[in-house]
Amino acid sequence: MSAAGAAAALLCLAGAAVVWPAAGAPARVRAWGPPSAVRTRVAARVPVAVPAVAGLLLVALVAGPGGAAAAVVLGAVLLRARRARRQERDRDETTAGLAEGFAAFAAELRAGHPPASAAAAAGRDAGSAARRALARVEATARLGGDVPAALREQAAADPLAGPHLVRLADAWSLADRHGIGLAGLAEAVAEDLRARTRFAGRLAAQLAGPRTTAAVLAALPGIGLVLGQLVGAHPFGVLTGTGVGQALLVVGAVLVAAGLEWSRRLTAGVVR
Repeated sequence: MSAAGAAAALLCLAGAAVVWPAAGAPARVRAWGPPSAVRTRVAARVPVAVPAVAGLLLVALVAGPGGAAAAVVLGAVLLRARRARRQERDRDETTAGLAEGFAAFAAELRAGHPPASAAAAAGRDAGSAARRALARVEATARLGGDVPAALREQAAADPLAGPHLVRLADAWSLADRHGIGLAGLAEAVAEDLRARTRFAGRLAAQLAGPRTTAAVLAALPGIGLVLGQLVGAHPFGVLTGTGVGQALLVVGAVLVAAGLEWSRRLTAGVVR
């Protein structure tokens, strides 16, 4: 393969790594909203993609096709880990916001307000996810509609808040079916979400050590290369200037990426 062909293949591979959808991508795309919102999000990513491609071309010039391929492999894994951590953070923030919103809704119900008015009052100062859910509750309750069905419909379109909206829908159905006070059930749902938030915080603190250890272990090969260069072994010349070195560079990057992905999946399994 010519140098131009190798560069084109690397660019295609880098583009695929950037746009490759993670688990649950269709549901997240539906949650983005109308096409105008999607276009805004895509446009916001262009300033990030251009420097990334330019950096990849620079790596290809300095370290050869093997170095560029290694950069693509490691970059894809790091990007996937970053997305997973951001999704985990968003999930925790959504849970905490829903807990506060549902608690405010329960307090308004205890004060004697009807469900529609209670949802409207609680949604004014709530987070975005809770505000959307309570607005749906308010609109449906004012029209005399099926609030649990409306909540379940919204849950299907929101992968982060969905499970918690289903809990509120179940509590509402239980109140309608057996005449149990809705305020107490909503407060129970809110307290459950608060407990989940506290547990997530403790778990994140406990996982900080293993995550740091995995990052240090992944960095050891790079540290070894720097030390080898300092003592005069010239590992960079071997890796970037010979065919065997290029192959070893790719193999090493794949092994490091596999270790990072494995450790990420292990910690993600604990979080779930």
